[in-house]
Amino acid sequence: MAAPTPTRPRRRGHDPESVLSIAVHVFNERGYDGTSMEDLARALGVTKSAIYYHVPGKEQLLGRALDRALDGLFAMVADERAAAGPAIERLEWVVRQSVRILVDRLPYVTLLLRVRGNSVTEQAALERRREFDRFISRLVKEAAADGSLRPDVDPALVTRLLFGTVNSIAEWYEPARGNASPDDLADALLKMAFNGLRSRPAAQG
Repeated sequence: MAAPTPTRPRRRGHDPESVLSIAVHVFNERGYDGTSMEDLARALGVTKSAIYYHVPGKEQLLGRALDRALDGLFAMVADERAAAGPAIERLEWVVRQSVRILVDRLPYVTLLLRVRGNSVTEQAALERRREFDRFISRLVKEAAADGSLRPDVDPALVTRLLFGTVNSIAEWYEPARGNASPDDLADALLKMAFNGLRSRPAAQG
Protein backbone atom coordinates (compact mmCIF):
# COMPACT_ATOMS: atom_id res chain seq x y z
CA MET A 1 0.00 0.00 0.00
CA ALA A 2 1.44 3.35 -0.97
CA ALA A 3 2.31 5.73 1.80
CA PRO A 4 -0.18 8.58 2.13
CA THR A 5 0.88 11.82 0.54
CA PRO A 6 1.83 14.27 3.28
CA THR A 7 -0.52 17.18 3.51
CA ARG A 8 0.88 20.67 3.37
CA PRO A 9 -0.09 22.92 6.28
CA ARG A 10 -2.80 25.34 5.29
CA ARG A 11 -1.82 28.95 5.33
CA ARG A 12 -3.92 31.28 7.34
CA GLY A 13 -6.17 33.40 5.20
CA HIS A 14 -5.92 37.17 5.31
CA ASP A 15 -8.45 39.93 4.98
CA PRO A 16 -7.58 43.57 4.19
CA GLU A 17 -7.37 44.43 7.88
CA SER A 18 -4.86 41.71 8.76
CA VAL A 19 -2.79 42.51 5.66
CA LEU A 20 -2.62 46.15 6.74
CA SER A 21 -1.81 45.31 10.36
CA ILE A 22 1.07 42.99 9.45
CA ALA A 23 2.37 45.39 6.79
CA VAL A 24 2.52 48.23 9.32
CA HIS A 25 4.47 46.00 11.71
CA VAL A 26 7.00 45.26 8.96
CA PHE A 27 7.21 48.93 7.91
CA ASN A 28 7.97 49.95 11.49
CA GLU A 29 10.51 47.17 11.91
CA ARG A 30 12.40 47.54 8.61
CA GLY A 31 11.47 51.06 7.56
CA TYR A 32 9.04 51.70 4.74
CA ASP A 33 11.76 52.33 2.14
CA GLY A 34 13.61 49.22 3.27
CA THR A 35 10.57 46.95 2.93
CA SER A 36 9.96 45.08 -0.31
CA MET A 37 6.83 43.29 -1.45
CA GLU A 38 8.82 40.10 -0.95
CA ASP A 39 9.33 41.06 2.71
CA LEU A 40 5.60 41.62 3.09
CA ALA A 41 4.75 38.33 1.41
CA ARG A 42 7.15 36.49 3.72
CA ALA A 43 5.65 38.13 6.83
CA LEU A 44 2.13 37.29 5.68
CA GLY A 45 3.03 33.76 4.64
CA VAL A 46 1.59 34.25 1.17
CA THR A 47 2.81 34.91 -2.34
CA LYS A 48 3.24 38.43 -3.67
CA SER A 49 0.34 37.85 -6.03
CA ALA A 50 -1.89 37.11 -3.04
CA ILE A 51 -1.10 40.55 -1.61
CA TYR A 52 -2.12 42.17 -4.89
CA TYR A 53 -5.54 40.59 -4.40
CA HIS A 54 -6.04 42.97 -1.46
CA VAL A 55 -4.08 46.06 -2.48
CA PRO A 56 -2.49 47.47 -5.67
CA GLY A 57 0.93 47.89 -4.09
CA LYS A 58 3.12 48.87 -1.15
CA GLU A 59 2.38 52.58 -1.30
CA GLN A 60 -1.36 52.00 -1.07
CA LEU A 61 -0.76 50.05 2.13
CA LEU A 62 1.26 52.98 3.44
CA GLY A 63 -1.53 55.39 2.55
CA ARG A 64 -4.13 53.32 4.36
CA ALA A 65 -1.92 53.05 7.42
CA LEU A 66 -1.23 56.79 7.59
CA ASP A 67 -4.92 57.55 7.13
CA ARG A 68 -5.68 55.26 10.07
CA ALA A 69 -3.56 57.51 12.31
CA LEU A 70 -4.65 60.83 10.83
CA ASP A 71 -8.36 60.02 10.67
CA GLY A 72 -8.35 59.49 14.43
CA LEU A 73 -6.85 62.92 15.00
CA PHE A 74 -9.24 64.69 12.65
CA ALA A 75 -12.25 62.95 14.17
CA MET A 76 -11.11 64.47 17.45
CA VAL A 77 -10.72 67.92 15.88
CA ALA A 78 -14.30 67.69 14.55
CA ASP A 79 -15.69 66.82 18.00
CA GLU A 80 -17.65 69.65 19.60
CA ARG A 81 -15.53 69.31 22.74
CA ALA A 82 -12.61 70.62 20.70
CA ALA A 83 -14.65 73.57 19.45
CA ALA A 84 -16.76 74.83 22.35
CA GLY A 85 -15.88 76.05 25.81
CA PRO A 86 -12.87 77.78 27.38
CA ALA A 87 -9.74 77.38 25.27
CA ILE A 88 -7.64 75.95 28.10
CA GLU A 89 -10.22 73.21 28.77
CA ARG A 90 -10.43 72.36 25.07
CA LEU A 91 -6.64 72.20 24.90
CA GLU A 92 -6.47 69.83 27.87
CA TRP A 93 -9.17 67.63 26.31
CA VAL A 94 -7.34 67.54 22.98
CA VAL A 95 -4.08 66.56 24.65
CA ARG A 96 -5.83 63.80 26.61
CA GLN A 97 -7.56 62.48 23.50
CA SER A 98 -4.33 62.63 21.51
CA VAL A 99 -2.69 60.32 24.06
CA ARG A 100 -5.62 57.92 23.84
CA ILE A 101 -5.52 57.89 20.04
CA LEU A 102 -1.77 57.33 20.02
CA VAL A 103 -2.05 54.32 22.33
CA ASP A 104 -5.10 52.91 20.56
CA ARG A 105 -3.46 53.23 17.12
CA LEU A 106 0.14 52.95 18.25
CA PRO A 107 1.65 51.14 15.21
CA TYR A 108 -0.08 53.52 12.79
CA VAL A 109 0.89 56.68 14.69
CA THR A 110 4.46 55.38 15.01
CA LEU A 111 4.61 54.99 11.25
CA LEU A 112 3.17 58.48 10.73
CA LEU A 113 5.82 60.01 12.97
CA ARG A 114 8.56 58.40 10.88
CA VAL A 115 7.52 59.52 7.40
CA ARG A 116 9.83 62.02 5.71
CA GLY A 117 7.95 63.02 2.57
CA ASN A 118 9.79 60.74 0.17
CA SER A 119 6.67 59.97 -1.87
CA VAL A 120 3.39 61.60 -2.87
CA THR A 121 1.61 59.54 -0.22
CA GLU A 122 4.01 60.68 2.50
CA GLN A 123 3.79 64.30 1.38
CA ALA A 124 -0.01 64.19 1.57
CA ALA A 125 0.18 62.71 5.08
CA LEU A 126 2.65 65.38 6.20
CA GLU A 127 0.35 68.11 4.90
CA ARG A 128 -2.55 66.67 6.90
CA ARG A 129 -0.29 66.50 9.94
CA ARG A 130 0.67 70.16 9.45
CA GLU A 131 -3.03 71.02 9.29
CA PHE A 132 -3.50 69.32 12.66
CA ASP A 133 -0.50 71.19 14.05
CA ARG A 134 -2.04 74.49 12.89
CA PHE A 135 -5.26 73.62 14.73
CA ILE A 136 -3.30 72.99 17.93
CA SER A 137 -1.34 76.21 17.49
CA ARG A 138 -4.55 78.24 17.15
CA LEU A 139 -5.96 76.61 20.26
CA VAL A 140 -2.84 77.42 22.29
CA LYS A 141 -2.93 81.02 21.05
CA GLU A 142 -6.58 81.31 22.09
CA ALA A 143 -5.73 80.11 25.58
CA ALA A 144 -2.85 82.58 25.76
CA ALA A 145 -4.99 85.44 24.46
CA ASP A 146 -7.72 84.94 27.06
CA GLY A 147 -5.18 84.86 29.86
CA SER A 148 -5.45 81.14 30.66
CA LEU A 149 -1.77 80.49 29.89
CA ARG A 150 1.20 82.27 31.36
CA PRO A 151 2.08 85.35 29.31
CA ASP A 152 5.83 84.71 29.59
CA VAL A 153 5.73 81.47 27.58
CA ASP A 154 5.75 81.54 23.78
CA PRO A 155 2.58 79.80 22.43
CA ALA A 156 4.54 78.33 19.50
CA LEU A 157 7.00 76.78 21.94
CA VAL A 158 4.14 75.45 24.07
CA THR A 159 2.67 73.71 21.02
CA ARG A 160 5.96 72.03 20.13
CA LEU A 161 6.72 70.95 23.68
CA LEU A 162 3.25 69.59 24.39
CA PHE A 163 2.96 67.49 21.27
CA GLY A 164 6.62 66.59 21.21
CA THR A 165 5.94 65.00 24.58
CA VAL A 166 2.78 63.26 23.37
CA ASN A 167 4.53 61.92 20.27
CA SER A 168 7.52 60.68 22.27
CA ILE A 169 5.23 58.11 23.90
CA ALA A 170 5.36 56.14 20.65
CA GLU A 171 9.08 55.54 21.15
CA TRP A 172 8.84 53.74 24.47
CA TYR A 173 5.27 52.72 25.26
CA GLU A 174 4.72 48.93 25.26
CA PRO A 175 1.21 47.86 26.37
CA ALA A 176 2.29 44.20 26.57
CA ARG A 177 4.68 45.06 29.40
CA GLY A 178 1.94 46.47 31.58
CA ASN A 179 2.81 50.13 31.04
CA ALA A 180 0.46 52.76 32.40
CA SER A 181 -3.01 53.03 30.89
CA PRO A 182 -3.77 55.78 28.37
CA ASP A 183 -5.63 57.74 31.07
CA ASP A 184 -2.71 57.38 33.49
CA LEU A 185 -0.35 58.67 30.82
CA ALA A 186 -2.62 61.58 30.00
CA ASP A 187 -3.10 62.46 33.69
CA ALA A 188 0.64 62.55 34.29
CA LEU A 189 1.33 64.60 31.17
CA LEU A 190 -1.42 67.11 31.96
CA LYS A 191 -0.24 67.54 35.55
CA MET A 192 3.36 68.12 34.49
CA ALA A 193 2.51 70.46 31.64
CA PHE A 194 -0.52 72.43 32.72
CA ASN A 195 0.41 73.00 36.35
CA GLY A 196 3.28 75.04 34.97
CA LEU A 197 1.43 76.54 32.01
CA ARG A 198 -1.72 77.86 33.66
CA SER A 199 -1.62 81.50 34.62
CA ARG A 200 -1.91 82.20 38.32
CA PRO A 201 -4.22 84.80 39.89
CA ALA A 202 -2.39 87.96 40.87
CA ALA A 203 -1.51 88.10 44.55
CA GLN A 204 -3.75 90.38 46.57
CA GLY A 205 -1.97 93.30 48.16
